[in-house]
Amino acid sequence: MSYWDFPRYVSVAAKRAKAAKKFKEMSRKNPNLKPVILQGTAIARTWWGKAWNLNLEQYADYHNRIGRGRSYVRHGAVLDLQIGPGEARAFVQGSQSRPYSVVISIKTLKRDIWQTILDQCQGMLESLQELFNGSFPKSIGEIFTHKDSGMFPSPKEIKFSCSCPDWAGMCKHVAATLYGVGARLDESPELFFKMRNVEIGDLIRQAVSDHKQKLLAKASRKSARIIEEADLSATFGIELEEAFAIGLSASLEGAVPAFSAKGKRTASSGMGKSSSRRPSRTKSPKRAQGALGTKTTPARKRTEKPGKSKRKATHIAKKTRTR
Repeated sequence: MSYWDFPRYVSVAAKRAKAAKKFKEMSRKNPNLKPVILQGTAIARTWWGKAWNLNLEQYADYHNRIGRGRSYVRHGAVLDLQIGPGEARAFVQGSQSRPYSVVISIKTLKRDIWQTILDQCQGMLESLQELFNGSFPKSIGEIFTHKDSGMFPSPKEIKFSCSCPDWAGMCKHVAATLYGVGARLDESPELFFKMRNVEIGDLIRQAVSDHKQKLLAKASRKSARIIEEADLSATFGIELEEAFAIGLSASLEGAVPAFSAKGKRTASSGMGKSSSRRPSRTKSPKRAQGALGTKTTPARKRTEKPGKSKRKATHIAKKTRTR
């Protein structure tokens, strides 16, 4: 403490090191600690985290005081944050060696308000992943964040306490815990529904039911690309059943061999002579060509008998000498 009773300046690096050291000591006794660790400088990155922080900042009661906890969250002072139905509990490292205990009580959402939200969101939500990602339509976001009938708590629904000696209504440690809730919702949006003590399955079951009804409605409508049977008959000038019967009969006569009373295969129309019981042998090239009705004569290569060229050369030589 300085001469004028102002706290001594401590750098951000020193605050981070102090918080990290204390967390290491506490985690030895309690391995289930859940610290608030930011990814980057932004306290909230997703729709749920941002909506939580904006909801608190829009009230005049919190606007001038909640900012005191931003730096505490950024340098890792929230060593543990546990969120349950209707409450959030935290340990926040302050100027003293021992972290302060913070308890925030939040009234659970009234059943009539929750039912109104379900009715308003009917047919607008597609999936659980869409809900958690915050990628739902803007109209759903307006329903969730409405001041009077939304899901986010107002200051009169929030009560808090801290073990620090600060006389302020909202100390830095409480403010840090509230911002820590927003950061935690980035990682686990389902904790918001747990904190407000409502069943997230109600929204999901409704979304699945609405999606099913849409699929059934689409299936009941015939596509314009499907041509009706009457349209085919009028287009081609034939009766479909009659044409199908004629085509089937012709295909059976040409493809299925007939059988005699003794069970032997006989000749059928369009199939030529009857086949014998013996397995058919592979036709020679000449027989195959005859069966096809084409006669091809292979080109003959003129070859001379062995020794003929030698006798011819001797004869020419004798004839030359006699001359």
